[in-house]
Amino acid sequence: MNPVIDISELTKRYGGTTAVNGLTFTVHPGRVTGFLGPNGSGKSTTLRMILGLDRPTGGTVTVAGRPFRDRPRGLRHVGALLDAHDVHGGRSAEAHLWALARGNGIPRGRVGEVLREVGLADVARRRIGGFSLGMRQRLGIASALLGDPPVLLFDEPLNGLDPEGVKWVRDLFRRLAAEGRTVFVSSHLMSEMEHTADQLVVIGRGELLAAESLVDFSARGTRRHVAVTTPAATALRDLLTAEGATVHAEGERLTVTGLDAVRVSEIARLHALPVHELATRTASLEEAFMELTADRVQFSGGETR
Repeated sequence: MNPVIDISELTKRYGGTTAVNGLTFTVHPGRVTGFLGPNGSGKSTTLRMILGLDRPTGGTVTVAGRPFRDRPRGLRHVGALLDAHDVHGGRSAEAHLWALARGNGIPRGRVGEVLREVGLADVARRRIGGFSLGMRQRLGIASALLGDPPVLLFDEPLNGLDPEGVKWVRDLFRRLAAEGRTVFVSSHLMSEMEHTADQLVVIGRGELLAAESLVDFSARGTRRHVAVTTPAATALRDLLTAEGATVHAEGERLTVTGLDAVRVSEIARLHALPVHELATRTASLEEAFMELTADRVQFSGGETR
């Protein structure tokens, strides 16, 4: 089975509101694909349609060639974490996972395996209601892994995790992708996607903005600048400004836009000004994202959904 997620002209309307509008993209195995978009962009709705929880108004979405809702024992095909709070607080972690395993024909021994994998073996019999958000996130990841599925979907999986937990999740996603699985991660943490994702799918107001590699997407950013370190910062700043550059000075460090590194170097050399560092800096993932989605932001503040 080729665990590809195929989305074609996917559309979802709620009355007069269009949440997702004609989305078309493919999520391939063997890599971590980040799913990004501003508030109200339709990411959560798209994930729910992949899982068959919401029915599309138009278009199609398949996992390994079939709609997910048509697959019995779904956890063997797709594992998902959509909401870490969507669990019965009165149950223990072990009981919660065993209920899922029983309903999906998964051996009971698998429950202990995933609890150990996510670091919850010592609290397996504690009530979930007493878990921290980070512990609930780990339990949600355990639920996704339970059926050892070839496709995994995660919605904001890093919420509530400490730095050690974030590194653990990052390493887990990379390992799962290296095993040939399809790993699709929705997150508002741009810096984390910069360290985790290989591919990106970016949407805004329910429409596709980009589906490409992380490197290609970051290169979209036009906010490139030249970083200069020099003991003659004031003199070089004045010369560069006279050439039409915009220069931000902070001690011996200059940030230059409007001139490339070659021209900055020529000006410094022509006036015998010493330069200790000269480098072109490209846009970060966050800068490229903000630039691309600037006119697609529906809400301001809060988390990206």
